[in-house]
Formats: sequence, C-alpha cells, structure tokens
Amino acid sequence: MTAEPTADRPFRPLRVAPEHAGWRLDAYLSARFASWSRAAVQRAIKAGEVESDRRRLKPSSLLEGGELLRLYMKGLAPDGPAPPLPPILYEDERLLVLNKPPRLLCHPAGDKYAYAVIGLAREARPDHRVDLCHRLDRDTSGILVLSKDLAANAAVKHALKHRDEALAKTYQALCWGEPAEDRAELRGPIGEATGSQIRLRRGVHPEGQPAWTSVEVLARRGALSLVACRLHTGRTHQIRVHLEAWGHAIVGDRIYGQPDEVFLEWNERGATPMVRAAARFPRQCLHAWRMRLPHPDGPMLELEAPLPDDMVGVLAGAPVVWPEGVEEAAPDAPEEEDEGA
Repeated sequence: MTAEPTADRPFRPLRVAPEHAGWRLDAYLSARFASWSRAAVQRAIKAGEVESDRRRLKPSSLLEGGELLRLYMKGLAPDGPAPPLPPILYEDERLLVLNKPPRLLCHPAGDKYAYAVIGLAREARPDHRVDLCHRLDRDTSGILVLSKDLAANAAVKHALKHRDEALAKTYQALCWGEPAEDRAELRGPIGEATGSQIRLRRGVHPEGQPAWTSVEVLARRGALSLVACRLHTGRTHQIRVHLEAWGHAIVGDRIYGQPDEVFLEWNERGATPMVRAAARFPRQCLHAWRMRLPHPDGPMLELEAPLPDDMVGVLAGAPVVWPEGVEEAAPDAPEEEDEGA
C-alpha cells in the first residue's frame, strides 16, 4: 500500500469517480487523456509515474471508487510549485472574491496541466464547497467571484445571468488611438463575423443579438487610451467587438483589430515575431474593474480591483516585455470568458 507520495515532486491528483470503478487503470487513463496512447500510459505506470493512495499499481489494476491517483508524467503533472492564491478583495462565509492576475486560468482546460484559480481556491478553503460563479478569460485580469456553498453559487449565477437592475459590471481596457468623444453609447448588435476564417470571431451584424456598452475615456496617452466599459448586456466578446467597431481595438488583442492571419499564425506557431509585432503586447489589456453585486443574503456588494501592473506600465510608457512563461502556442481548448468580455 502506498499512502504517501514516493518523491518530493509535484503531481497531478486524480480522484476516481464511482462510475469508473472496475476500469483497468491503463484503459481509464488513455480514455481520460486523449493525447496519451494506451502504450504510453502502460510505460508510465511501469516506470512508477502513476501512484495510488491505497496500493501499488500495474497497468491491469482495476480501479476503486474514491481512489486517489497521483500522476507524475511530464505534461500531465505540474512542472513547478503552485502560485499563491490571488489577492482577496472580499470574503465571508458564503463568498470569496479574488483579483485574478492575467495569464492564470479560471479552470483547467485540455490535457496539459496548468494551475487554475479553482484548484488554488479549493486547496486554500478545504472546509467549504468552493465553485466559480463566472469565468474570466486567461488574459483578462480583475474581479472573480467564487461561492463557498451551492445555494450562494446559484444566487450569484442567477443575478449575473438575468442582470438584475442592481447589478453593474465595468471593465477597464487599454485601446489603440485617441477617441474623439469622452463618452459613447455603443449599441451595435453582435453575431457571427462574416468573411472571417476564425470560428471564435464575432462582429457587429444587423441580424445579431442586441448589445449595449457604455464607454468613458479615463485617460489619453497619444497612441492609446484607457477607457471604462460598462456592460448593459452580456454578449460573447462584447467589449472587444464594440471597441473594434468604434475604431479603437484593445491593445494586445490577437483577434480583434487584426487581420485573421495574426490569430491563425499564433494558433499554428505561437508567439512568433509576426504575432508580437502585430499584437504589440503579450495579452489583451482588459481588466474586470468594478462590480456591484447583490449578496446572496441581501446586502449590495461594491467591489473594485486595482489596475494590474502591466497595464499601469503601458500607460506610463514603460517598454513592453514579453515575460517568461507566456505560452508559445495557442491553448488546448477555447479560452474561457465571462460573457461580455
């Protein structure tokens, strides 16, 4: 029986669900991780790269419900220590509100292991049922609301989905150019982009769904501006689409304000010199800044997340640095976004 990890190295935990009890270990892992063949999984098990909290394992071992597997295989396991829990903006017995940094996933995606907010939060609050109430794109920073019980999760999701009158969500974005007006009401309907090779791309389209974004210019810095974008509706990519249609696409966006070739190049080959020259920043400069949210127990929460250092640096004219660790290829799965961002 193996009760503790045999080596002081990071591993990926994988709890066997009751419905998978009785499966052969090698068959289960090759089905769970499509990028790993059954032969590769068998080699990893024989090399000791898969452990159980209950016993020694062979490829033919039959799984037990509730058994905790520890995976050490490169690519499936973390390659370094976990980052800290993002800064806490608000917490009580029912909610946990974090200031998500850019480039941190909200939830794992694809086979490749990546630390994500949900795992960090559950480890930090093991005595609560922690769940995401909404998601932000990997690139987007700012306010992220998590619940600590199922009823709170349902209440917050209902408020976000139905956009109660009391609810307000405002983002900050760095966009290219200097808008002529200080305020604008962008009401272009949003639907599938016509003539684009990018499946994810949306656009202002007369047959699209009604969409409304209020924009206020907060600062002008010549070639770029800082704007506040309040969402009145929550269409996919709403802020990005509306700012592009306004003529002021978001700094660092690889889809909007760019020819299709930029995203296709990034998707195929990663952050090549062509992609870096076009995007001019390693992420889209979009930040979930303020939220007015009804608490599940009644009172109104007024939440605010300070602008992250990289966006502050751009405003101050600091040179752009592509930090180590920025993925050199597109993510394995579609990016996870809060509606509207």
